[in-house]
Amino acid sequence: MFEVVLAGFIDSLQLSNLLFVLVGVTAGMMAGAIPGVNGPMAIALCIPLSYYMSPMAAIGFLVGLNKGAFFGGAISGVLLNTPGTPEAAATTWDGFPLAQQGKGEKALRMALYGSVSGDAFSTLVLILVAAPLAAVALYMGPPEIFALICLAMTIIAGLGTTSLLRGLMAATFGILVGTIGMEPVSAMPRLTFDVYQLERGISLIPIGIGMLAFSEIINQLEQRIKLGDVDCTLTFSTKKEDRLISWREYCGCFKTIIRSAVSGTVVGALPGLGAPVASFFAYDQAKKRSNDPDSFGKGKLEGIAASEAANSAVVGASLIPLFTLGIPGNVAAAMLIGAFVIHGMIPGPLMFEENAQFIYSIYGSLIIANLFLLGVGRIGLKTFCKLVQTPAVILYPIIIFTCLMGAYLAQYSIFDVGLMLFFAFLAYFMRKFKFSHICFIIGFILAPIWETALQQLIISSEQNPYMIFTRPVAIVLLLITLYVIVRTAIATVKKT
Repeated sequence: MFEVVLAGFIDSLQLSNLLFVLVGVTAGMMAGAIPGVNGPMAIALCIPLSYYMSPMAAIGFLVGLNKGAFFGGAISGVLLNTPGTPEAAATTWDGFPLAQQGKGEKALRMALYGSVSGDAFSTLVLILVAAPLAAVALYMGPPEIFALICLAMTIIAGLGTTSLLRGLMAATFGILVGTIGMEPVSAMPRLTFDVYQLERGISLIPIGIGMLAFSEIINQLEQRIKLGDVDCTLTFSTKKEDRLISWREYCGCFKTIIRSAVSGTVVGALPGLGAPVASFFAYDQAKKRSNDPDSFGKGKLEGIAASEAANSAVVGASLIPLFTLGIPGNVAAAMLIGAFVIHGMIPGPLMFEENAQFIYSIYGSLIIANLFLLGVGRIGLKTFCKLVQTPAVILYPIIIFTCLMGAYLAQYSIFDVGLMLFFAFLAYFMRKFKFSHICFIIGFILAPIWETALQQLIISSEQNPYMIFTRPVAIVLLLITLYVIVRTAIATVKKT
């Protein structure tokens, strides 16, 4: 076993892998610094590029991209009070007041150190707990997997929207779209409406690019038409103490960073909660435990450290349910499933038996990406700051072209471009009517696993509806699902 672990980490040190991880981290920071561009959106745009990479380089590149984007979101949040990503919103509460005082670089350095620390903690937890949890997951049969996916979808639907019913409807619609194509048992086409291109099913690429990237451009264009462009002026103090983070200042925030990293790791390991929940929760806890809570919101370094450590800890922790159960912890992890499938691997407990060396090479890439994040962040901080001033007239055409080419290159199909545009407008209207397109995407991704588990359950039970009651773990998971639904429904009724 030790030889496999060592071989995996040595593979991650190959020059090609190091270069792709470095490019991913750098591109992710640039993408996250631009308001409206986030990690999942960047991953969706870049998955077609991974076709031409080795499996290790592709996953390393995408993981680095995600890590870089999580920190990059703090750049526009601190300097413009416009978080590049939703999880960076809490960072703006103390980051922007510091920027107004000319201490924007100091705030960004604290955000960088908090991100690196939180990321390192969650990566360590992932390495330590993923394999034991996967060993346990191997004993789960179709009833347990079916019940677990039902629970995960319910949690995601309840937390991803203001309405559990709308979240479940979106997830169910995603599952329905995921069943388009050949039926796995009978090999008969279904829901194709005599469109032969649909017989192979719908790829994740046009859905991901359309709903995460193109729909966001449509939404931002609409906002700019309504509100117009907003000019920004960046100023930085030249004093050393206003630019750098001293060792004493970092140590003063260390307890908060560790506490926030733990919170982010726990939240990230639970499917559906996401980085924004971790960020706001950690900020709230830091404020409550502080000796001077009134200073929060006025330029407190501890507030920046709490937010960034928590949301970056989600990156590694979200891979725990992905590697152990095959269930994505958040949207970025869901998009990574597409990259795994492209390269012939299905995330889940069997990966530790079939591709153990590859798993440990991913662990190595995670560690390397974190080191690159620290290095690239320190060296290129001021350069990335200038990206927040990129004119929309230059930025939007580039993103639109990338969306169109990404959808086409997935299978060299114009039909996929049409699908991408269709799902882009579908996501746009889903937002308007407050239906979560995130729930739709995760439902679509989990559809094959959910359907396979359901079919296996029906076949193994010989159509006995009471068979599931003989599986205690499945019963517990279904009861928890029912509890979440009932509790959410009662809370909704009380609010109305």
